[in-house]
Amino acid sequence: MKKIILCTIAIMVFGFANAQKTRFGVKGGLNIATINGLDDANALIGFQLGGFAEINIWKKLFIQPELVYSAQGAKFDRYYGDPGFTVNLDYINVPVLAKYYITKQFTVEAGPQLGFLVSSKNINNEKSVDLGFNFGAGYNFTDNFSAGIRYTVGLTNVYDTHYDYNNDDYYGDYLDNRRTNGVLALTAAYKF
Repeated sequence: MKKIILCTIAIMVFGFANAQKTRFGVKGGLNIATINGLDDANALIGFQLGGFAEINIWKKLFIQPELVYSAQGAKFDRYYGDPGFTVNLDYINVPVLAKYYITKQFTVEAGPQLGFLVSSKNINNEKSVDLGFNFGAGYNFTDNFSAGIRYTVGLTNVYDTHYDYNNDDYYGDYLDNRRTNGVLALTAAYKF
């Protein structure tokens, strides 16, 4: 997994070096995360921190690749009989967004995201790669400082398998048993 992350960074740096009108930045903020498809899943408060590049490709249209550490998961009042259970999933996410400036201050964005699981707590059959889709909006207070809101819809199952407690058996990753990440992020960013 380290090779994949390093290759991704190298490709982004090479692409940014050749692009005109590219700005780099750092971002961080609050995650409100859950695992969709599980009964009684409550929001887990986490954080994210990372960097990005904003590459102007045509007039008001930009591509914004990012590299972000993201703390995700969910809290449960009861998790298959276990009270007060928390699932912590930490990812290195690589979203690539199309970003459009509606005005100089207001932006909208959307795009896919690839996530690599770097650590987990309280589950043991999670997948190491997560695919999602982002959509969001931002507001630029100055040329350098902005704030944003984004929702990530998980597209792949968090778990490799699902345990059926009624039949005491494992079964595969079927569509009717999907357990996907859902993350609402509130962030602040600074562009250099």
